[in-house]
Amino acid sequence: MKKILLIGVAVLVALVVLAGVLAITFLNSLVKKGVETAGPIVTKVELRLASADISILSGKGTLRGLFIGNPTGYKTASAIEVGEATLALKPSSLLSDKIVVRQVNVVAPEITFEGSLKGSNLSKILENIQAFTASEQAAKSGDKGKAKKLQVDDFAVTDGKIHLSATLLGGKALTVPLPDIHLAGLGQGPEGVTPGELIEKVFKEVLEGTLKAVGHALANVGKEAVETAKDVGKGAVKQAEKVGKGITDLFKKKK
Repeated sequence: MKKILLIGVAVLVALVVLAGVLAITFLNSLVKKGVETAGPIVTKVELRLASADISILSGKGTLRGLFIGNPTGYKTASAIEVGEATLALKPSSLLSDKIVVRQVNVVAPEITFEGSLKGSNLSKILENIQAFTASEQAAKSGDKGKAKKLQVDDFAVTDGKIHLSATLLGGKALTVPLPDIHLAGLGQGPEGVTPGELIEKVFKEVLEGTLKAVGHALANVGKEAVETAKDVGKGAVKQAEKVGKGITDLFKKKK
């Protein structure tokens, strides 16, 4: 009887080990597929991820080559591209109702801001995210079951760049640094945050940082245009002031 019991335990252990190996083998492809499948549902734009390398044992991982496309009607190739992002999560939380992410570091994102008096590519993506979050909340209120929640203890975006090509500047390209973004304690309460709520919070910060940086840079460009035009004549000064006002109006509109 003891021998049969030991054999049963050995088989159980073998199955657990096998399950762990399979999880490690397929986790990365599942993350990649999840980003590329669920991402467009939330943002309404194309999302691609080149690779994901995550250890289910340590909880540490690296995502590479994240591409976020533009909404319909915008001409630039992408809205945001990220070469590398690292994360650290609590492995045991993968089996719980709330996945706990200890740290996320997004390194050197490249943001392309395509704007007009009607809005921008980033504000349009935020509108799409907010629409998804609203539908997510409605579904949550009518769903008795427990959906997966998230907790992110520390989220940072560093060394980002913003590329701007505005019609108001006659197609002139301008690149400015993105202010570093740091968020802490997201979803630490018992309810956590939904994926949509997390994406909305982060994207709002990215948009606000972008508008602040680009607005400041373009204000300086407008001042320089006025100063240069003084040497040309009154007509040129008026035209330069018009350009400066147009730039100010552009960045008063976030949607």
